[in-house]
Amino acid sequence: MRFLARIVGLLLVAAGFIGLVIDGTRSIVNNAVAFSSVGGVLDTLVPGGVPGLEARAAQQVYSWLWNPASAYLLQLPASLTGLLVGLLLLWVGQKSMEPIGYLADR
Repeated sequence: MRFLARIVGLLLVAAGFIGLVIDGTRSIVNNAVAFSSVGGVLDTLVPGGVPGLEARAAQQVYSWLWNPASAYLLQLPASLTGLLVGLLLLWVGQKSMEPIGYLADR
């Protein structure tokens, strides 16, 4: 499981960095700060987009929970979200540190 967390974390960090470069280039060209949102990335990647995801989630998750959570989470910048989730997965998947020294039992 740690190996899988590290692999997915590395992929998310790489995707977040690529997203930052794309957003930075778009911001320079437009002379205004522009970020791709998580909702925009989901619309591009998932065929049904956010409405299809919302319809499936409304059946499985309470609608009163889905609306405030989706409104907030889908507006976050995708590159920063990918970086933070990737770094979290890398931290969770790291190998445990070996203790320095040894215990002396009598």
